[in-house]
Amino acid sequence: MKIRKILFYSLSLLIIISASFVLGYYTKSQYVFLNPSETNFELIAEAYQLITNNFVSAEDISEDVIIHGAIAGMVSALGDPYSNFFNIEDTKIFLDDTEGKFEGVGMEVGIRDDDFKVISPLKGTPAYNAGILSGDIVLRIDDVDTRDVSLEDGVALIRGEKGTEVVLMILRDGWSEPREFKIIRDVISVASAEWELLDGDIAHINLYHFYRNADYDFKNIALDIINSPAKAIVLDMRGNSGGYLNVSREIAGWFLEKGDVFVIEDSPSGQRIEEIRSNGRLYQYPLIVLIDTGSASASEIVAGALRDNRGIQLIGQTSFGKGSIQKLEYLSDGSSIKITIARWLTPNGDLVSEKGLTPDIEVDFDVEEYKKGNDIQLNKALEVIQRMI
Repeated sequence: MKIRKILFYSLSLLIIISASFVLGYYTKSQYVFLNPSETNFELIAEAYQLITNNFVSAEDISEDVIIHGAIAGMVSALGDPYSNFFNIEDTKIFLDDTEGKFEGVGMEVGIRDDDFKVISPLKGTPAYNAGILSGDIVLRIDDVDTRDVSLEDGVALIRGEKGTEVVLMILRDGWSEPREFKIIRDVISVASAEWELLDGDIAHINLYHFYRNADYDFKNIALDIINSPAKAIVLDMRGNSGGYLNVSREIAGWFLEKGDVFVIEDSPSGQRIEEIRSNGRLYQYPLIVLIDTGSASASEIVAGALRDNRGIQLIGQTSFGKGSIQKLEYLSDGSSIKITIARWLTPNGDLVSEKGLTPDIEVDFDVEEYKKGNDIQLNKALEVIQRMI
């Protein structure tokens, strides 16, 4: 009976139920079915029987734990930091994150060059207020060395109930020694976008993410700008770590024309071109895009589309370089797999993975100046766009 169960769960990995969204994001399922005659599932069943019959504490280990461990091992064997197995609880946490509200410190993290690295702290969150910066390397979470944990386990350690403390050991470029950051967790509720009128006629849009409803929020901002004295726009995607592909396409559509290439998706089945589906009501506005090392995934796709289609200048720092697309697939017990199904290229065919987008005008972020209220990257963008009006 147990052998039949392990075979059922193994096969269920191949016959998975598609979720229509994931951070990254691709919404059309494409399956490659393995031929059971070429795949020795009996070996999995053999290993399961060996473990359950011989392990000294087998009676204390549930079947689900062993099955989930086997699936996690298969995903881990891909060697891809963006492909992950989520048990039922982790699936719920992941989905909560994409709603833009959760408990924790408020920073996006990823694995880069085997380092547990901060992609970006979210503005106004405990991590941001504590001084965590994009590019910081997290060496230790409380007493746990990040070299000993997976990305998802590290995220779980950082998260926690509001009011509790987590201690992060951080190493930053330019530091000779790592430093401790003691951060009190809170409820993180992240706005998708905000805007303000600068210098009387320049709309500065802070676009923080592309999660659910960000396109709706952006529509309200766009209509406000159209009805304002704004003559030009600075689109600020610094620290924007990405979100849903379809949401980012809708937002990019305000600045591009119908039929413009949005992104090229390169998968084992070939290349597929995503195009803009709506006419851009903000197309006529002179535009500058701000990016930094925390701009990743969907924000890089948008920046690349604006650069390649309209020649829009990018100002700031080289972006993170997450050039892959994931989708979330549910397994039959409610657990899930987030798996990379394609790499993406800009409309001109540039591969962004690992190298990021290089700004046309490079301006480093100055922490001390920013604390004084002097945002030198934004100031440069305003200087450049004033000459375009």
